[in-house]
Amino acid sequence: MFKGTITALVTPFKNGLIDTVAFEALIGRQVAAGIDGIVPVGTTGESPTLNHQEHLRVIELAVKFADKRTLVIAGTGSNSTAEAVEYTQMAETLGADAALLVAPYYNKPTQEGLYQHYMAVAKSTELPLVLYSIPGRCGIEIGIDTVLRLATDAKNIVAIKEAGGSVDRVSKLRQVLPDSFDILSGDDSLTVPFMSVGARGVISVASNLIPAEVRNMVEAALAGDYVKAEALHRKYYGVYTDIFIEANPGPIKAAMALKGWIEEEVRLPLVTMAATNRERLLATLKTAGVL
Repeated sequence: MFKGTITALVTPFKNGLIDTVAFEALIGRQVAAGIDGIVPVGTTGESPTLNHQEHLRVIELAVKFADKRTLVIAGTGSNSTAEAVEYTQMAETLGADAALLVAPYYNKPTQEGLYQHYMAVAKSTELPLVLYSIPGRCGIEIGIDTVLRLATDAKNIVAIKEAGGSVDRVSKLRQVLPDSFDILSGDDSLTVPFMSVGARGVISVASNLIPAEVRNMVEAALAGDYVKAEALHRKYYGVYTDIFIEANPGPIKAAMALKGWIEEEVRLPLVTMAATNRERLLATLKTAGVL
């Protein structure tokens, strides 16, 4: 069900509020580029600094603006199981097609705790669920045995966004999981390597800025044309890395602001980019032909 290019959307702000005009235009560009899905209110959407009402409002707007032209996979994860259940149920009510659930962060549950957390969410909804393992942010990894256990025990846990930075882990996941279970890259710079060993696409930050280019790279890899996929990977590799030169989504918002698409506005504790990093990002974008 989950393959191709899925964009982890930024949440545009203007004067401290959600910029609905810019958000609609952003989703329109995604649809026009043939993106396979969008993720509102993930990490890139600054979900930690959105209040409860804003979180649900962004999901509601994404469903409205997508208008069934692309999948809407709502970010509904939390380090509180009760809150993750609530967000997931509300996303289902608002018309999302699926939910993405980051591993509980800060409280560092055991693997048994992770299993029970995800099973509680799975039992609360009919939505297809995508696990999200990103140990660099959460302090824990969803273990391979836990992923397999969840895939076996919950019919609606059907995919994982893998952002642990390890090609070997993707190989191990692909070895043990059923073929119907989808693996998606969570790192733009590792999409092609991950796909070469069994991932089926990416949940991308870069595709906020270059949706057609990321889609072309992923489609080439899906078709087995790794010569083309590698060429596109090499062309945009600098973009893929430099949009993480500071904490996401600061750099991608800066790049989109340079295109005139959004205001360069993030919420504290994030701040706008340091001057030296901005200069480096600008040079990278120009070298890649993005600007």
